[in-house]
Amino acid sequence: MVSDTHLPIRSLDSNPLFGWEAQRVASPAPVLSLMNDMRVERGTIEDWRTLEALHYKQSGSLPAGSHHFVLKLGDELIGCLVMASPKLLLKERHVVLPKLKPTGQDNKITNQYRMKWINANMAVVARVVVDTMYRGAGLAYRFTNIAARMEGKRFIEIQSSMSKYNQFAHKAGFQFVTPMRSNKYDVGIKFFRSTFVSDPADLEAILEEWMTKEPVERAAIERATKDFYYAHSALEKTGKSLGGVGERRVEKMSMRDCLHALQQMVLASPLYGIFTNPDVGRTDMPKVVPLTWFDNQAPTSRLILP
Repeated sequence: MVSDTHLPIRSLDSNPLFGWEAQRVASPAPVLSLMNDMRVERGTIEDWRTLEALHYKQSGSLPAGSHHFVLKLGDELIGCLVMASPKLLLKERHVVLPKLKPTGQDNKITNQYRMKWINANMAVVARVVVDTMYRGAGLAYRFTNIAARMEGKRFIEIQSSMSKYNQFAHKAGFQFVTPMRSNKYDVGIKFFRSTFVSDPADLEAILEEWMTKEPVERAAIERATKDFYYAHSALEKTGKSLGGVGERRVEKMSMRDCLHALQQMVLASPLYGIFTNPDVGRTDMPKVVPLTWFDNQAPTSRLILP
């Protein structure tokens, strides 16, 4: 339902067949009129489950500390955003906030303080999905900006491979750092090259190659892959993965899941962006925010309440 508010209609008596014509002005501005009835509010895991099949990752697992915001048109659920707890160590974050970077002389107290500060002041946008019926109308970046404000934390992060192709987070007010190669890239590529003939980025080819091996060799390769992944994965050794939890999780992984996790660790280079919340500490933030309020100010300016 895209209407053009800059298309005045006038009668045309000289054309009895049609009776009217549309007159265009320079640079007409299309507007989705349905946006006037859209709102952002907090949601539940069930809202995410309703729309998760429309997300490109289509993953049943969500990061730690996940909670949800929803975009609704009347009573219809048309979007969901998953906010989660941030990672405790992130090299891209250290570029933006260098004081959070470990010095190499940290002790238990400083590490605990860093963890508490990050959890108190930061959150991460883990997933954003909009119903396919409503894509292409500028809903995602408006939705993300308003949810980031409503989250209430000082900084909101996003790590998004999709942002290389769709700059919705840029439009939402996130500032991005230069893409950085994984610090496990060199050692990871060396492992792939020494273990498989297939392209390290081609999961299906690697699995097919692995399946052609004799059972004994196949088991040895699986063992080596899991050992390598666990040895180099910070994800499996931090937070709730401590105390052997991460090791047991890796042990239960299928070969496909382990290889996929290894590829993510070695090859992935998602863009890292950070949003400085202009509404942090605000006590008058409504629990329900109309989507059109995004357009009342710049993306990084304090939200103007009517």
